[in-house]
Amino acid sequence: MLPRKNLRSFRAGALLLVAATLLSACGGSTSSSATPTQGAERTALSVGLGYIPGVQFSPFYLAQQSGAYEAAGLNVTLQNQIDPDLISLVGSGGIDLALADGTSVIPAVSQGIPVRYITTIYGILPNVVIARADAGITSASDLAGKKVATPGQYGSGYLTLLGILGDAGLGIGDIQLELYPDFGQTQALISGVADAATGFANNDLVQAEAAGLELSVFYASASAPFAGPGLISSPATISTKGEVIRAFIRVTLDAMEQIAASPQLGVDAAGQVVPELIADAVASARALAVMEATIKIWRGPIQVANGLGAIDRDGWATSMKFLQALPDQNVRADLSVDELIDESLLP
Repeated sequence: MLPRKNLRSFRAGALLLVAATLLSACGGSTSSSATPTQGAERTALSVGLGYIPGVQFSPFYLAQQSGAYEAAGLNVTLQNQIDPDLISLVGSGGIDLALADGTSVIPAVSQGIPVRYITTIYGILPNVVIARADAGITSASDLAGKKVATPGQYGSGYLTLLGILGDAGLGIGDIQLELYPDFGQTQALISGVADAATGFANNDLVQAEAAGLELSVFYASASAPFAGPGLISSPATISTKGEVIRAFIRVTLDAMEQIAASPQLGVDAAGQVVPELIADAVASARALAVMEATIKIWRGPIQVANGLGAIDRDGWATSMKFLQALPDQNVRADLSVDELIDESLLP
């Protein structure tokens, strides 16, 4: 993947991809009569996850490996790509569903890409900025002049960084921003090549702590009030595969409940996809720590009150207003929450 030099270039490319795929692709829809029932012919459903397979995707792995998707009448294909590419593919009908950041959904919809957020997976935003204490970083203002690693200038990680810098009276020009499009920013932090890195509390932070580093951690929720990652689809796909998607959501949320009750289930499922996660006792223990940290952020206050998957409309409104205030985001002033979310497929 090429590094994204700015969000504007991403949007232009994404829109071109949508237009091209709409003209040439046919992989996004099937008959609207496809209602999943056990024993009936299974309906194909393509689902995009994040760039690197890992423990955080264990509910999808468990539901597939246990036969739960199949029992619900689904033939699910899982694939991995970066967040902006997945949004473009969903909007064009190239894939049916994807796990995506709310921060990517908002500008995409504002720019005319037809996607809707349909289920919350992370009720608590997992983004953090992790800094080495031995680099002299104990507060966000200490990031000035430091090497800060991130995959690219897009998505919730980058916007979290902007929020944290803004609270400290800093801008992106006040740091040495280093791009790791291969998502190697955490290893750069651990090795000392970078002084700080964007990442996730349930993965990158766990890795850095396991490496024995003394860390300063800056949490997104304090500075960048974004809606957490969740499943997206397009209105066209929802109209033709609504009942199929509803079944997929129900089965996936059930897998999350199973893993929350027994985290080792998630580790074992992820280990079948990525064997090195459970290659030895040390790796297995690290994977379990990531799994336990992930479970903790599945439920925010809205999900505690209304169940896994529930969508926080107020959180989306706050996210939208934050992005509208950033001039380089080009988010429409008249954009509404109803253009961003669709709660009709929740159990």
